[in-house]
Amino acid sequence: MNQTKRFKQFAIGISFAIALSLTACSSDANTNSTPPPATEMPSEQPNNNATPEPSAEPSLEPSKEPEQSGDNHGDSAESGSEVGELIGSIYDLAKEGKVEGSDYAAHDALFDEIEKAWGKPDSNESAGKGIYATYKDKGVTFGYNKGMVVFDVRSYSPKLKQISLKDLEVALGTSEEKTVSGSDTIYTYEVNQQYQLKFAITKSSGKVDHISVYSEGDTKNNMAG
Repeated sequence: MNQTKRFKQFAIGISFAIALSLTACSSDANTNSTPPPATEMPSEQPNNNATPEPSAEPSLEPSKEPEQSGDNHGDSAESGSEVGELIGSIYDLAKEGKVEGSDYAAHDALFDEIEKAWGKPDSNESAGKGIYATYKDKGVTFGYNKGMVVFDVRSYSPKLKQISLKDLEVALGTSEEKTVSGSDTIYTYEVNQQYQLKFAITKSSGKVDHISVYSEGDTKNNMAG
């Protein structure tokens, strides 16, 4: 009996020890099966140790100024405007029978009065339909008939030599008449019933050599009997 009792007690002790061991293992298993807490991702802060990317540098090439055209359009336009104004001034004086540099008008002036005021001309010769008196220092020539009536006032001003046929046609249009005299081509504009304005363009230069304000009705001596 004593042996049987001791055996039972021994078996109970072993069973109890096994139970304790299983309980401990279960506890460890449960502990290990619990997932670890999620690790938070660090916020994206600038990495002070990272090498910054180089920013785009400004170009080292100097900024280019707009190139100026070599054709000088501005100067051409200004020059064209001056020539246009000159032609306009010539035309306005022609309405009165005059040219720049003279207050004596064709149709109205008498050459003997001009001679008294200006003195003897450098030359005084018969030509065409009358007599032509030239004052070189003034750049003016008067054509007059036998009755001393001035019918033609001409100017040889250096300013005229900048005027081309194209300038004339832009300012005044196409001339009413075109004639040739020696090396000159003469373009005639009817200013009014009394006067014609003539531009003589030299073939070699293509520019105006002289102008003429002409009163055709006075080419003959109306005072003759």
